Amino acid sequence: MAIKEDNLTRGQVRKLNALRKSLGDEIAEEAFEKWLSQQKTDAAAMDPVAEKIAAALAPYENDKSFKLGNKGYLVKRSKGRGATGFVVTKAE
Repeated sequence: MAIKEDNLTRGQVRKLNALRKSLGDEIAEEAFEKWLSQQKTDAAAMDPVAEKIAAALAPYENDKSFKLGNKGYLVKRSKGRGATGFVVTKAE
């Protein structure tokens, strides 16, 4: 079965071409299909911290007076001796 290279990422195409070069077409495609089936497909899963930030901002979703701007804001944990909380700065 031929593999559609249009649906693959650049790295996956490189891996497939390297396998074809070293193993031959038939064996390479079989090995690539096995390798591809074992890869994680959870790339779109959100970061747990990002989920918490999104949940905290959820009440402001329909609030027209709450604007984050085009570039948004940077949220960092405070650094230094005795520093607590977060530092929020506008991204520029």
